[in-house]
Amino acid sequence: MANIKNLFDAYNKGQLPNNTGYIITQVFSDTSAYTRMEIISYGNVKDIYRTEEGLTFQADGRKLYLLFEPVSYYEKHTDPCYRDDAHKIPYRFKELEIHSTKRQDKIMVGKQPVDTYTSFTILNPSTFNISHIISGDDRADIGETILAFLNESLVKNLKVPRTDAKAAMDILADVLPLVMAPYGIE
Repeated sequence: MANIKNLFDAYNKGQLPNNTGYIITQVFSDTSAYTRMEIISYGNVKDIYRTEEGLTFQADGRKLYLLFEPVSYYEKHTDPCYRDDAHKIPYRFKELEIHSTKRQDKIMVGKQPVDTYTSFTILNPSTFNISHIISGDDRADIGETILAFLNESLVKNLKVPRTDAKAAMDILADVLPLVMAPYGIE
């Protein structure tokens, strides 16, 4: 069974996986329901250390982004890669699978993960930013845990109807194996 813990609590207790791990980061807007979520797998770890900004992983990473865009978002016609830093993800519309909810909100999922080499940083937690680490031995179980966690986050935190959250998770389930491919085996 996969375990999910607060990333920074796990780091402080020395419980982060040192070889391969999976992180979920959620960044909520302070002015609307606009939310960016990242699913990150990491491997080839050289070091993990704390900085003023957050937790830096000297490791290779693979990130997949999910974006919740409320119908009221003012820059909805701008490709997400050209938005301001608080609303940016590294995709154009053509690189996203987009699900429109019954309320006309949009849930966008990247079609391909983005690779990061040498290092990446997870920002310190705040009122609008939280990160979790998922660990376990079975990748299928970890994938199911990620999908269930994000589904509940959409429903509880963003008030997405369950049928729309499930439709978004079905899209994510098709792409998730690309993020979870182990490093050094591909």
